[in-house]
Amino acid sequence: MGPEPLAYDRDFGLAITMRGASSEGQRIMSKQFKVALLGTGLMGAPMARNILRAEFPLTVWNRSLDKAKPLTAEGATLAETAPLAVSGADVIVTMLSDGYATGALLSDEAFCKQLKPGMIWIDMSSAKPEHAREQSAQLSSMGLQHLDAPVSGGTKGAEAATLAIMVGGDQDVMERVRPVLSAMGRPVHVGPSGSGQLCKLANQTIVAVTISAVAEATLLAQRGGAHPAALRAALKGGFADSIILQQHGERMSDGNFVPGGLSKFQLKDLDNTLEEARSLGVELPSTQSVRDRFEYLIDEMDGAEMDHSALYLELKKRNGLL
Repeated sequence: MGPEPLAYDRDFGLAITMRGASSEGQRIMSKQFKVALLGTGLMGAPMARNILRAEFPLTVWNRSLDKAKPLTAEGATLAETAPLAVSGADVIVTMLSDGYATGALLSDEAFCKQLKPGMIWIDMSSAKPEHAREQSAQLSSMGLQHLDAPVSGGTKGAEAATLAIMVGGDQDVMERVRPVLSAMGRPVHVGPSGSGQLCKLANQTIVAVTISAVAEATLLAQRGGAHPAALRAALKGGFADSIILQQHGERMSDGNFVPGGLSKFQLKDLDNTLEEARSLGVELPSTQSVRDRFEYLIDEMDGAEMDHSALYLELKKRNGLL
């Protein structure tokens, strides 16, 4: 068997094996890409750790620097400002609260001065599709390339590097940074700019409505005398099984609402979903209903910082059980 075919990356000037983007090829590439990750919160911090484990030189920044400092013990460089973080980077990864936070960076003159033609910006925040398209156009005019690549899988997926990564933008650009994305999870190209964010909204619709259904099933089982853990075991592998049933069903029956996915972010995503649906002339009644319930949980039950599985508490309250 002859040697593996090689491809030459025009931007970074290195040869890599083509057969399945081999681990050796990814190792070689990791020594070339300089990555900056902005936003080291619940999701961003474990994502940064996985980038480091893949041997990418990494600079990190967070608005609250204390959240980023622990990563220095694992090999990251801490930048005190966002402009310093992206200075000299090849790839910028943002994991911020929303598209407005990303847009704020692009309105900062000091930050934009550090952006150079040839950089690739991967925005993994959850944002509106229109924000992704606008930011892609702005960056393109500056000579940068942009991917909107939001994720699903929660903190467990971020820690295990098993995130579902929905990538919108140029597929060739995605392939160039696949080793960076694959360090964090499973990237799938879903269409042109904005498509990643559109798929994330679809994902969040499924998540929120399923959380609602799991809450109702859990309460029904408890009130009827069946043990919720036995319910989950009985349904495991069946048509109604899901990660949400197993993970969030356990949270509900245990009363553990320490955040993995914040309720306030779930509401933000549902608002974005409904706004996009209206622009398309589409009515989503289940999404609207569960959105209103999350709003009640947040505004009336002080649930903004709780895990989104805390929708179970809203259900108990409407049934007079709280």
